[in-house]
Amino acid sequence: MVHVPSFAEDLARPGSVFVSSVFTVGERTAANRRGLSGDALARHLAGRWAVKEAVIKAWSQAIYGAPPVIPRDELDWREIEVVADAWGRVAVTLHGRVRDAVVDCFATPTSSVQERADGASGVDFHVSISHDGDHAIAIAILAR
Repeated sequence: MVHVPSFAEDLARPGSVFVSSVFTVGERTAANRRGLSGDALARHLAGRWAVKEAVIKAWSQAIYGAPPVIPRDELDWREIEVVADAWGRVAVTLHGRVRDAVVDCFATPTSSVQERADGASGVDFHVSISHDGDHAIAIAILAR
């Protein structure tokens, strides 16, 4: 859950590099294409940020009892990309180290995570974003 007004304040801070350090070029381009600015942009990005956090929490919960595969301070948030279809429904695409670590995390000697023809890993995060008042919230469910 993200408090949108606080998130907007963080984005508006002079010299802030938060947006470019956690959102992919594609995520920023999608927001720009929608003509978002100011509070509307903050609300949109807060939802995407909530998804990224939910993905990490779902992954972390799936390996309960084990240490995080990628320490939080080493995580490149841009490797978790939130994409939307033509109707605004969101999905997550993993890239780089995060994608490799998720795949490795769930591959076992008896049940390997297979690479599908479409490039997907066989591990899916089902995600949803909602906004209520000053908050953006997201849920992520990891499925294998």
